Amino acid sequence: MTRRFTSILFDLDGTLTDPKEGITKSVEFALHKFDIQVDHLDELLPYIGPPLVDSFMELHAFSAEQAQQAVVFYRERYSTIGLFENKVIAGIPQLLEELKNLGYSLYVATSKPTVFAEEILKEYKLDSYFKHIVGSNLDGTRSKKQEVIQYVLDQNAIHPEQALMIGDRKHDIIGAIGCGLKSLGVTFGYGSEEELRQAGADQIAYRVEEISDMITRERCAG
Repeated sequence: MTRRFTSILFDLDGTLTDPKEGITKSVEFALHKFDIQVDHLDELLPYIGPPLVDSFMELHAFSAEQAQQAVVFYRERYSTIGLFENKVIAGIPQLLEELKNLGYSLYVATSKPTVFAEEILKEYKLDSYFKHIVGSNLDGTRSKKQEVIQYVLDQNAIHPEQALMIGDRKHDIIGAIGCGLKSLGVTFGYGSEEELRQAGADQIAYRVEEISDMITRERCAG
């Protein structure tokens, strides 16, 4: 990375919080409505990160109509129970505090519906760090990560060359590239180093504690 950043966009699931329990149990709940049994919740880890409709179609071969209905079932459980079956990734509050004190503007760009993202970040007292929390719409629009990132840029008058996207899945990296942003992939979430590198991540962080140094080096080099 060779740019000086002023704005940093964070993915939510697998980057700021670990949503494993809430998402996998809610997906299991939805699949049961279709008489699909799950032997182990870990089989559903690929659902963490990408848009849910896409995942139901790709991972369980649902039609578009079935996938939409599956999301409705998913939200029956997730909206009341699942979104709080979550935990903040160790070191994240300290990272956000440090970056904010250094003068960076922080944003959230997630495929999760905005209303759920806002509730989660408020529940875990992370919302105050961010200037804007942006996700998808409940009707399924703006669910692609590139669309979410572009919306953050447009609504906040951010130039792509001044922004960095941080996320744990290929969708974060691909979305960043599509919007002209540099990207930093993190391996403490649900994407592998291989996935992130193949997607084109500019740098990889293996621990939360590495992120600030990586960003600060670029600030000094700017």
